[in-house]
Formats: sequence, structure tokens, C-alpha cells
Amino acid sequence: MSPTHPTSYWQDLDKAHHLHPFTDFQQYRKTGGRIFNKAEHIYIYDTDGNQILDGMSGLWCCNLGYSQPEITNAISEQLHQLPFYNNFFNCSNQPAVELANALVDVTPKQFNQVFFTNSGSEANDTNIKLVHRYYDLIGKPEKKLFISRNNAYHGSTVAAGSLGGMSAMHKQYTGLNYVHHIQQPHWFAEGADQDKESFGLQAARELERKIDELGEENVAAFIAEPVQGAGGVIVPPASYWPEIQRICRERDILLISDEVICGFGRTGNWFGCETYGFEPDLMTFAKAVTNGFQPLGGVMVGNKVADVLTAGGGEFAHGLTYSGHPAACAAGIATLKVLRDQQIIETAAEDVMPYFQAQLQSLSDHPIVGEVRGQGMFAALELVKDKHSHERLADNSAGAIHCRDQAIQNGLMVRAVGDSLVTAPPIVCSREDVDTLINRLSSALDTTAAHFNIR
Repeated sequence: MSPTHPTSYWQDLDKAHHLHPFTDFQQYRKTGGRIFNKAEHIYIYDTDGNQILDGMSGLWCCNLGYSQPEITNAISEQLHQLPFYNNFFNCSNQPAVELANALVDVTPKQFNQVFFTNSGSEANDTNIKLVHRYYDLIGKPEKKLFISRNNAYHGSTVAAGSLGGMSAMHKQYTGLNYVHHIQQPHWFAEGADQDKESFGLQAARELERKIDELGEENVAAFIAEPVQGAGGVIVPPASYWPEIQRICRERDILLISDEVICGFGRTGNWFGCETYGFEPDLMTFAKAVTNGFQPLGGVMVGNKVADVLTAGGGEFAHGLTYSGHPAACAAGIATLKVLRDQQIIETAAEDVMPYFQAQLQSLSDHPIVGEVRGQGMFAALELVKDKHSHERLADNSAGAIHCRDQAIQNGLMVRAVGDSLVTAPPIVCSREDVDTLINRLSSALDTTAAHFNIR
């Protein structure tokens, strides 16, 4: 970016030609946004020179922060050696082969095959095709229906958006008619008048009731994130996942764990399914697999499904030009090497993650914090006007939006999701980094409480 241009130049250019994801285009044309041009460690810098602690790891993806020369060097070297070749027509490339093997080494034991995509959205589209193909090959072609959860996020393509359960997305297009949704395990919003573990069982058994309603012979798979990230860091009660797995196993339903956010250390283990003790048949990954330095996603295909797909005849009629892109796979190889060689996940799980969660819990007594929930290195603060009734600060999530804006002004990037404030900093944070995050977040809470006259 040329230093000769002021911020206003880039903002005007941005407003004139750039349509942003999940943005009110009309409003953005009026207000514009920040332009970032530099990053190091866990900090991002805008064109006015403001330093902001990235409490969202980019978009849940830069788990290792921004200063990772091993990854950038691997990308550069690969671009000089083989910048591109596809994986169609009985061809492959060395980085794709190497990364596939590396992923098998770090994922749960049932996974020995991987299908590469460019994003989590495409990976979940791929899941649909893999699952349908699997049931066709075993002679159960009627099993076509998918079950997901309300307020789930599984991507933004038509298929992945259909799998998700966000009503705002569904209102803007016609989704797939073979996807159905059940209750999310959001205790604070939907079951706070019940014992948490009883609520977890009730929410899980919604799956059983939906299967009965649709007919077990018609239902193919259940897809869910171990922790709903974009939905607001919805941490399920401990009773939830064991019951979900029981139902799927007893009812011959494939279980898909969407690990796009939870994967590669975010929950304190390599994958969220390991943190919650369930064994999925397929596993979606993306984001942190390359530390966000290159676009890459994919599906880890469990032996139950892979054995059928590889033994059955006929072509799997699905693929993407950039599946297994050499430079993206080189980034993935380097990222996994850093995670493994430096024992990043294990070290964080023992030290900074418990510290992060404990420091966040210290904010529970704040007058506008109704609940603090989290796992590993991500969390949400549910904002309220009244702690007992759960009355919100303002309509249309205005309280969380105001608090988010105050945090950014204080030098902390966080996200507003509904009436909650969400943070997911890099897992390479130190305790001192966490203290900085908590201080800036606490200041934003104080300012927001004063704005809404809450003491």
C-alpha cells in the first residue's frame, strides 16, 4: 500500500468498488470502515497507525498470530517451485500428498482419507455429496435428509448456508429442501430455568424426535460444531455430546463434526470432538489449518465412509480447480509443523487457556454481564440490563454493538453476536497479552454500562 495516500483515499476507493461480506451495502457506502495494512504477533495496524490487539484471530483462523516466518517462507518457496497444478485426471502434487499424510497423523484414529477444498463452506458442500454417495453405494439411496441446529453456521454457499441455521441468511435465498433444524444447546438463552445438564439432554433428544418425525430410513446425517462459534460461542452442557453420539449410533445416522473454528487447538485439543469425547464419521476443517495465511479447507473422511467410497465403482463427480493447491498445502504443512514441533496446543492448554478463562470469569460480576461462557481460547460475554430477568440492554443487539465499538476504540478487536460479545485471540498469547485484552474489554464494559445508565 502506497504511503503517499491518506486513509480517506483508500476508504473512498473501498466504498466505491468493494462489496463486503455480511455488510449493509447502503450503510457502508455512507460510513466506510477501517483499512488495515500491517500485522505482527497478535496485533493488527490500520492506515492511521492505530495498534489493535486482534481478539478474533483474524476470523477465528490466525491461531499462531501473524509473525510466523516458517509459514510465509514455505509459501514463497512453493510458489517458486510449483505455483500451481491441479489434482484432477489422476494427477497430484507433492505438497497435497504430504499435507494429506500430516493431517492423518494429527486427526483422530478413524480418519485416514482427506478431500481438499478451498474453504469450510466448500467442505460442507462436499460433505453432502460424500454422504449421499455413501448411502447410494450401500443401497440406501432414500437416506438424503440432513439435520442441523438453529443458529448454526456452516458456511455461506447455498448448500452450506442451508446446513446452517441462521434465519437472516435463509430469508435471502431459497435453500435446500432436504435440510432440517433442531434446537441449539444454548442454556442461557433457551433453558436457564432448568438444570444445565438436564437441558443438555433435552436439547440432544430433539435430534431423536426429529429423526422419528422424518423417518430414520430417510435421514442421512447430523452436522454440528463442537462449540457454535459464529452463533455466539455456544458451549454445550457436558451431557449434550455423549447423548448426540448415542442417538446417531443407534439410529444409523452419520455424525459430522464441523471443526472449521474449533480445529487446530482452539478448544485445548487438536480438535473439538476430542475435547467433548465424541467420534465423528466426517470432520470439516479450514481456517487455522494454514493459520489463515492461505485459503484451504477440506473433509477428513472416516473409515466407515471412506472404505465404501474407495471400494465402490464409478467416478465421484465432484471437485474444485484449486483443491489441494500447492501453495496452500505448503502453508498447511508448515502450520502443522509449528504446532507439533513447538507443542503450541499442549502448552497453551496447560497455561494460557485456563488463565484466559479464569480472567474472563472475573468479569462475571460486572453489572451488564449476564453470563461468561467459553472453552480453551474463545469465549462470549452475554450482555444484559438485568441479571435476573436477562432483559437486554437495548433492542436489535444495540448494546453488544456499542460495546464492540468501544472495545475497538480501546485497541481490542472483538465481535458482537446477537447480545453477546465474542473473543477468540491467538493461542500463542502470553498471560501478559491476556491481561491487556481483559483490561481493554473491562474498560469497554464500563463505558457501555455508563452509556445505558447501568450501575
